[in-house]
Amino acid sequence: MLREGIDGQRIPSGCAVSAIFSKTGQRRNGEDIIRSIAMMHDRSNGLGGGFAAYGIYPEYREFYALHVFYDHKGAKERCEAFLDEHFDVVDQQKIPTRKTPAITDPPLIWRYFVEPLHTKLSESQLDEDTFTARCVIRVNAQIEGAYIFSSGKDMGIFKAVGYPEDVGEFYRLEDYKAYCWTAHGRYPTNTPGWWGGAHPFGLLDRSVVHNGEISSYDANRRAIEMYGYQCCLLTDTEVITYLIDFLVRRRGLSYEEASQVLAAPFWSTIQRMEPEEQARLTYLRSAFSGLLVTGPFSILVGFTGGILALNDRLKLRSMVVGEKDGTVYIASEESAIRVIAPELDSLFSPKGGEPVVYRLEGGR
Repeated sequence: MLREGIDGQRIPSGCAVSAIFSKTGQRRNGEDIIRSIAMMHDRSNGLGGGFAAYGIYPEYREFYALHVFYDHKGAKERCEAFLDEHFDVVDQQKIPTRKTPAITDPPLIWRYFVEPLHTKLSESQLDEDTFTARCVIRVNAQIEGAYIFSSGKDMGIFKAVGYPEDVGEFYRLEDYKAYCWTAHGRYPTNTPGWWGGAHPFGLLDRSVVHNGEISSYDANRRAIEMYGYQCCLLTDTEVITYLIDFLVRRRGLSYEEASQVLAAPFWSTIQRMEPEEQARLTYLRSAFSGLLVTGPFSILVGFTGGILALNDRLKLRSMVVGEKDGTVYIASEESAIRVIAPELDSLFSPKGGEPVVYRLEGGR
């Protein structure tokens, strides 16, 4: 994806992603992730920035944390009536923000800590995650002016129209502590800049930040909407979130296996593999053929207890991974890592289509 610079230069590979993950579960506030993503300021154009943070609500870790944008009070009233009908709302509050000159025209921003009502859950005959995911999709598709943009447990997404460093200041991310942070600076070319369209995108505990463009978006969208998802947020990153949720939560694949569906090896590569591996990858490509993602991309997927980094098969977008003393740093550029971790134990660039997955040690 090539961008026109202000001086007429062509700017390659716009958009920026960054992440910090502690394998020991040590939590840190949002200052370092803001410094990291700010280092790649020129990869953004001020039309979207955001963060996902894991481990920030330990006092509510058993409840779904719903972060919601409202265009107006009427939407808030209708959404809250829906939540009261389907969930036990144990707490609700405005998400704290500060006045930031660069962030203008914010919507109403609220959060709710909820659990499904036992009567509704019993009637639905669904598990808690499926019930909650369906409710989130229903609100976003049917209640005009309301958008649930974060719905996981003990995690939260914070996003807006603006440069990511300004978004971090707006949401006061120095007040939150997380064992995993992901961040995104957006440079949209063919979709609008609006609050809901900023990254990360999330459903339940899975969140996605993405640099690139999904050429297969229409095919992927048609395929995933057959399973009850609705893509209505005007960006191709939304479909990646649903693909991962479908493969991991609903089909039970590991994140490594899901990666081999999204960025499947070429058939010519599969044919050169040992028979057992060849049979496994042939099955994944055949069973989920409509979920193959094509086009240049690098993505970071946050989830409870871990993080996934993945390039497209041809590695058309940059991504580097560094480690230091039990902490993992991932970014579009090495400079975004060095600014917060000048000395590293290791540094490497993942191969095209190679999933890089880190999880908390000991399952903590």
